[in-house]
Amino acid sequence: MTGYGTMSLPARKDDTVVSEPHGSDDVYDSSDTGDFRAIDPHSGVKRGLKNRHLSMMALAGIIGPGLLVGSGGALSSGGPASLLIGFGVIGLIAFSIMQSLGELTTLYPTGGAFVKLADRFVDKAFGVAVGWNYFIIWFAVLANEYNVISSIINFWSDKVPVWGYFLIFWFAFMGFQLLGVETFGEAEFWLALIKLFGLVAYFIFSLAYTSGGIKGVPGIGTTYWRDPGAFVDGFRGVASVFVFCSTFYAGVESVAIAATETKNPRTSVPRAIRQVFWRILFVYMGSALFFGLTCPANAPGLVGGSSRALKSPMTIAIQNAGWEGGVHLINAFIFITCLSAVNSSIYIGSRTILYMAQDGMAPSFLGWTDRRGVPIPALVFTNLFGALSMMNISTGASKAYSYIVNLSGVSTFLVWGAISFTHIRFRSAWKVQGHSAAELPFVSFAYPWNAYFGLGANIFLAFIQGWATLAPFDAGTFVDAYILLPLFGVIYVVYKVIFKTHFWRAHEIDLQAGQRRDLDEAKELASGELAADIPLWKKLWRNF
Repeated sequence: MTGYGTMSLPARKDDTVVSEPHGSDDVYDSSDTGDFRAIDPHSGVKRGLKNRHLSMMALAGIIGPGLLVGSGGALSSGGPASLLIGFGVIGLIAFSIMQSLGELTTLYPTGGAFVKLADRFVDKAFGVAVGWNYFIIWFAVLANEYNVISSIINFWSDKVPVWGYFLIFWFAFMGFQLLGVETFGEAEFWLALIKLFGLVAYFIFSLAYTSGGIKGVPGIGTTYWRDPGAFVDGFRGVASVFVFCSTFYAGVESVAIAATETKNPRTSVPRAIRQVFWRILFVYMGSALFFGLTCPANAPGLVGGSSRALKSPMTIAIQNAGWEGGVHLINAFIFITCLSAVNSSIYIGSRTILYMAQDGMAPSFLGWTDRRGVPIPALVFTNLFGALSMMNISTGASKAYSYIVNLSGVSTFLVWGAISFTHIRFRSAWKVQGHSAAELPFVSFAYPWNAYFGLGANIFLAFIQGWATLAPFDAGTFVDAYILLPLFGVIYVVYKVIFKTHFWRAHEIDLQAGQRRDLDEAKELASGELAADIPLWKKLWRNF
């Protein structure tokens, strides 16, 4: 990480002739009027998210039923060792992606994030394919979260049908989103804190349970690693865990989507990117370790059960420790995380489709915002996809979860791979046009190896994630696992043929548009936040 510099690009270091950058009609307004407006002049959204909002989104945002419930499916499919391997491997890839995203988003905190940058640095058709795949992730995740939150309430009281609970929550979340981004950010901050405290409490319980610290309950140690065993179904089990884990990690890249609505992206985005490391280490690896220690992989009810109350490993562990009523405590905790996860999914999905519409990648009416910066059509459109959760009625909550998770899983690999490729293209143009890495406000760790690792690993996992459907061959699950791979190519080719888009060469790429200064720049300069030379303790503190 280099020191923070000014946002204007330096003079070229040679006399190389460069073509006029594309997108000249979108030339960035570098005037103070554009930089310091509360409403973004290009996208119409409000710059209302504070540094602490973005930091907490990076640490615990979007963590919800995917991790707390879906990990049960991963555990039953692969076993505790596969769970650790899956979380570890996907964690390394997520770290790589976030390093690439940190470099891009700190320099270009503009509407559209990596979707817009894929258009600018690769090809507009490529950006369209990335954008729609990213939207697929969030409508699939949103539907799953509505599925879980309705199942929990139905478990407590079945006097209201599941579809009735869905409608209640649908209108409640819709109304909350219309309050604006500042209300969203504040709610996410406090809900994320509750999630972190809840996980800490469960980790403490796990230590007590495994070591014999609960009165009247013998310590189980590593019993479940021996019986039923560390692995379930060998490599097929490990491969099946990857798609689950990619779904759990989906959302770490959402800080890029939120950057446009952030007051001070030059300071908040790098800090949020660095904090993702602690999220991977504490939230994901900690959960993988303790879920595998406290819950057997062959426990009845791990997502494969018929009950509408989707049992998580946390529920089963507490019941096995002798507290039958613990199911209500864990369900209450999952319910709270659902509030955050549904809220975040609507936010991310709506902003994705908003920016796509404004760039001609989606119907134009979805690109409208009101005078408060609220994208009402995009919010309604995104939230409508929550109705997919009504698959719950005909297939059971567990089956619905399985159908939806495969869609979001493979899309995550495609989008992450696209981010790495976009970063590689950006660096190529940055070098060709006479700039050096030292000029960047955030420098990606171990470039180019990190970016190429992210690209290669995501392509590999996109192809092997459906391995378990091949033997024995199951046509339905095979199509569910792989349908989005050809769809990505179809979207790219069809859009490119119809609109005759251009694959940008390195010297044609526009490196100027999309930069802006922080709203609180004067305060940051006075406090030394933007200084290149700061004490070591401040550098360390920025990582927390």
